[in-house]
Amino acid sequence: MDVKNAEYAVFGGGCFWCTEAVFQRLKGVKSVMPGYAGGATPNPSYELVCTGRTGHAEVIRIEFDPAEISYADLLEVFFATHDPTTKDRQGNDHGTQYRSIILYASDDQKQAAEEAIRKFAPDFPAPIVTEIKPLGVFYPAEDYHQNYFNENGAQPYCSFVISPKLAKFRKKFANKIVE
Repeated sequence: MDVKNAEYAVFGGGCFWCTEAVFQRLKGVKSVMPGYAGGATPNPSYELVCTGRTGHAEVIRIEFDPAEISYADLLEVFFATHDPTTKDRQGNDHGTQYRSIILYASDDQKQAAEEAIRKFAPDFPAPIVTEIKPLGVFYPAEDYHQNYFNENGAQPYCSFVISPKLAKFRKKFANKIVE
């Protein structure tokens, strides 16, 4: 992948361990970094974000090659691999840090996100509540959150939550997977 042509996408769709595991497996994705964004508190920690008082969401920053995978394709995977109709919740994870959010870095990304919501809304039984807002500062998560599923796949949360999500993802997007 030609790094100089890389672009970035920032999404929050619940626990960043889950979203990281999904997007790491896509062709055209160079890297995925869990972190915090969308809030006001500078340099937040995981513990502080979990209080719900920082305004930040658990997000991932995806570095991708647009010649191999488009931003629209990333949005399709995003909407297919979490529930964008539940406010501040994904499964048993609840709180503002688990909200569905797209943080855009350009007007083109904003327009693509708005179009994706219109396109995928009929696929859901309830309205999409995904927040769309400009990307401010992205704060990388602590080291122990990086590459979490790949290094801790036998942990109960990984086995019971992430593994089934990955199985569903592999089935739906087999033609876009690196593995």
